[in-house]
Amino acid sequence: MKDHDIRIVSLIPSGTEILASLGLSKYIVGRSHECDYPPEITNLPICTTARLNSKASSRDIHDGINNLLQSSLSIYQIKIEVLEQLQPTHIITQDQCDVCAASLSDVEQAVGKLIHTKPEIISLQPQTLKDVWGDIERIGNTFQVDSVKILENLEARVKICQRKLEGLSLKEMPTVACIEWTDPLLFAANWIPELVNLAGGQTLFSIMGGTAAHLHWETLITRNPDIIILMPCGFNLQRTQQEAELLTYRPEWETLHAVKAGRVYVTDGNSYFNRPGPRLADSLEILAEILHPEIFDYGYKGIGWESLKVANLAQPTAKNR
Repeated sequence: MKDHDIRIVSLIPSGTEILASLGLSKYIVGRSHECDYPPEITNLPICTTARLNSKASSRDIHDGINNLLQSSLSIYQIKIEVLEQLQPTHIITQDQCDVCAASLSDVEQAVGKLIHTKPEIISLQPQTLKDVWGDIERIGNTFQVDSVKILENLEARVKICQRKLEGLSLKEMPTVACIEWTDPLLFAANWIPELVNLAGGQTLFSIMGGTAAHLHWETLITRNPDIIILMPCGFNLQRTQQEAELLTYRPEWETLHAVKAGRVYVTDGNSYFNRPGPRLADSLEILAEILHPEIFDYGYKGIGWESLKVANLAQPTAKNR
């Protein structure tokens, strides 16, 4: 296949970012409704829609997702007529999480309905940092693009963090609770525990490569982490601040060590932690800044993370469950 014949549709933001890092942006002809980086791809045709209102409360979003899945309905709809018009040669999707983006089965069904093209489907399923780097290499190989320098750069950034943390004792490594959803509470998993450990922390509640699961308030109180980091899937920094404020209305909140020490942080999980692509290296650096500000200052504060701002607690705006 000649270069000018390549037409890629990316239905997952991390896939779009991987393509861009490999210099393949010029071949992307369509994207998902959530693909927003790099900026130059935002004017491309949108090939998916969501059946949920992303501006709803965390609880309503969670309940809506469960209702759809229990009804055997996909959370996302693929615009088959747009795909037909774009005639892609390749579609990038994922087979990791039905909540994150259009699933592999959704894409396979959509492709089966296309008349004028039968694109190759590239499905990503990363669970660890190594898997993400492997996806970058695999996509590079698919389009005959050398990924070595990109991967070397990413690995070098990881090693810089590790070198700066050499000699740190276990007592100097804070216990960290990473929260992926606020109502109900879910702890972050997959590559997040690995990033926490690489950034000089001790992750709580989850293991590398595991899946996110419910975190009971009683467990959070009992384990009493040194640091709490909120990184809700799909929420930017401002939205995460709003969601995190609801946690402060709980009577147990003030008893947490992280709260007393002023070490509760919000992040832009949408741009960083929840996208298994090149910006996981940025996510590691953000964690390093949060966990060890005496060692690291990459300049992400106010962009990728900030301290939780505690508002007036007299009038709760929502009921936590």
